[in-house]
Amino acid sequence: MTSESFRLTSNLRYDAPASLVVFLVALPLCLGIALASGVPLFSGIIAGVVGGIVIGLVSRSPLSVSGPAAGLTVIVLDAVQSLPSFETFLLAVVLAGVLQILLGIFKAGIIGDFIPSSVIKGMLAAIGLILILKQIPHAVGYDSDYSGDMSFVQSDGENTFSALWHMLDKQFTPGAIIISLLSLIFLFWWDATPLRKKSIFQYLPGPLIVVVFGVLANALFMTAAPALAIEAEHLVSIPVAGSFDAFFQLFSFPDFSHIGNQEVWVVALTLGMVASLESLLSIEAVDKLDPFKRTTPTNRELVAQGVGNITSGLIGGMPVTSVIVRSSANVSSGARTRMSAIMHGVMLALCAIAIPALLNKIPLAALAAVLLSVGYKLTKPEIFIKKYQMGWAHLVPFVTTIVAILLTDLLIGIGIGLFVGGAFVIFNNYHSAILHVVDGKNHLIRFKKDMSFMHKYELKRTLEKVPNDSDLVIDISKTGFIDLDNVELINEFIQTASYRDIRVKVRRLEGQISQIVKTANA
Repeated sequence: MTSESFRLTSNLRYDAPASLVVFLVALPLCLGIALASGVPLFSGIIAGVVGGIVIGLVSRSPLSVSGPAAGLTVIVLDAVQSLPSFETFLLAVVLAGVLQILLGIFKAGIIGDFIPSSVIKGMLAAIGLILILKQIPHAVGYDSDYSGDMSFVQSDGENTFSALWHMLDKQFTPGAIIISLLSLIFLFWWDATPLRKKSIFQYLPGPLIVVVFGVLANALFMTAAPALAIEAEHLVSIPVAGSFDAFFQLFSFPDFSHIGNQEVWVVALTLGMVASLESLLSIEAVDKLDPFKRTTPTNRELVAQGVGNITSGLIGGMPVTSVIVRSSANVSSGARTRMSAIMHGVMLALCAIAIPALLNKIPLAALAAVLLSVGYKLTKPEIFIKKYQMGWAHLVPFVTTIVAILLTDLLIGIGIGLFVGGAFVIFNNYHSAILHVVDGKNHLIRFKKDMSFMHKYELKRTLEKVPNDSDLVIDISKTGFIDLDNVELINEFIQTASYRDIRVKVRRLEGQISQIVKTANA
């Protein structure tokens, strides 16, 4: 056996349990996102399967997991309602995949390298807080919003905080509370106990035990304590086909007759760009969570996402992206390779075919407990303490990103975080680049380093300090680069200096900064 195959075999002990956890996290999310997006529920399952198997095979990300994403919900819903048919929408998904492949070929993945670390960490912490806030209602049996909604404004007209407030006015489901509370206690104990690393227990993921417990507990409630029994509306709901023929009728295919429809291309462009950006953000975040600090080739990831969306659209699935919730659950469950993502896709496919009725017995409260534990791992108090200790330059963009994502959605929040983070980067990297020496009527302005656009204000103020009837030497001999705005400012000063009786000389190396007027050379 080669060393590579041995590593793969040894990693299966980590990837197999992790794939079970990701499967349990992904199942309600696929269904909930499909429901909120206005597409058939089975379309969400297809996207989850394709995201796991197809993208898992093509991608080179060891820990990222792809599937339907909540961030695309509004775009998908609007597109489904505006296009002539669902089959026409599938055509737009295919075209979006083609666009993503082109973006990968033309090296657009470099965008992810320019995102500050504080913003990425803020995104992860925000996702953790959102998971906690969004799953609390499901944990007590208040399921007015779909499991998987990550936006501040919900599809039911509520928002993240008003839903929690109205939850208090509703009658809780006692059985759901019992299951979620005991499940949470078990999960936190399971993460801390040495028992989980011994013998057979190392192959048993805590979330799987929680789900089995939830199904058995609800069966016991229905038999021994009907008042505690959880009704069907609080359970997983996956489409059940009565036969193989009925199963294959759940698939849909794109309508290529609308290839010339301009609206289809607009939807495709929107889906392709937003899905690519969300995938790059997720990949950047997952790489930071990777305990082995591996780096995903982002251009290859865009190609993989494109192949996934083409495949998903061709067989009736909704758009897919790399999804941070599933990916972080994968990391926290100890996954080592992309086999965990592939195996979770296989599980989704097999369960949708073979045991959909059994899956429909899983209480949403049990799955809420799993997501609550994942959310806590993403937003532990020590994460905030560490950012505080790193200083304001890290803390402010970090907190701003969290608040912005909580009150808007992922992409808008990231945009606000990038703006604030960029402002801090500019502020922290700004240092005076100009030396001004005065000796009577003689003035020397020397550029100590490269002059970027950030130094334009400093240069302008320094030139304004030169009085009338002076001799000025502008020394750029030690400067390798001057921004064109600064060149223009220098030229304007030289050209108008005679009106103030200022005699200007420019000291520079031969051939240096040729844009500065030659008449002023020393």
